[in-house]
Amino acid sequence: MTISKRFKKAVEGLDPEKMYSVEDAVKMVKTRATAKFDETIEVAINLGVDPRHADQMVRGVVSLPNGTGRKLRVAVFAKGAKADEALKAGAEDLAEKVQKGEIDFERCIATPDMMGIVGRLGKVLGPRGLMPNPKVGTVTMDVASAIKDAKGGAVEFRVEKAGVVQAGVGKASFAEQALIENVRIFIDSVMKARPQGAKGTYMKKISISSTMGPGVKIALGSVGIQAGA
Repeated sequence: MTISKRFKKAVEGLDPEKMYSVEDAVKMVKTRATAKFDETIEVAINLGVDPRHADQMVRGVVSLPNGTGRKLRVAVFAKGAKADEALKAGAEDLAEKVQKGEIDFERCIATPDMMGIVGRLGKVLGPRGLMPNPKVGTVTMDVASAIKDAKGGAVEFRVEKAGVVQAGVGKASFAEQALIENVRIFIDSVMKARPQGAKGTYMKKISISSTMGPGVKIALGSVGIQAGA
C-alpha cells in the first residue's frame, strides 16, 4: 500500500473539526497506525505563551506510568564513584565523542561538580536539547535514579518557538488503557508547568497522532480543562 493510499484510508471516518474524548482519540489513532513498524504515539499541545519571554517558558519532565516504548541511550558526566555508579546503571561513557561533536544518545545527565566541563559543551548539547538541567532532574548526585527514570519512561518537554509542546507518549502496540494513562499524565504535567507570565488561555488545543497517521483533536473538557483555562 502506497503512503497516499494508507493516509487516505487512515482519515476515513475522521472529522478533522471534531473534538474527541481522550479515550476515543486514542482508539482512533491506535487503529489507524498501520505502518509496518511500531509507530510512536505523539501528543502536541498548543499553548498561549510566548517562549521568547523568560517568564513564559514552559519546561519540565514527567515519568509516564507505562513508559515510552523507546530504548534510550544515556550519557553521564561524572567522576570517581559516581562514574562507576552510572556505568553500572547502564549509562555509557561518551564524553570524548561529545567533544568531537558525535552525538548518539538521547539523554544527558551530569553531577553538579561536572557542570563546569559540561558547560563548555553547551554549543553542542544545547541546540539538541541535551544540556543537563537541575529543573528536569538531569543535574543530580543520584545518577542511578536519574538513569532509571530516563530509561523507564521519563519524558522531558519544552515549549517550541511557536508555543507548541510535543512528545512521544508510547507506541501503537501499547494497550489502549496504557496510552490513555500516559496521555493524561503528560497533559496534566504540562498544565502544572504553567508559568507565572502566562496570561489568558494557557491550553488552546490538544491533538494526538501516530508517526504516519493524521492528527485527532482532544476535547479539553475530557482532560479536566475548562474553556479559557
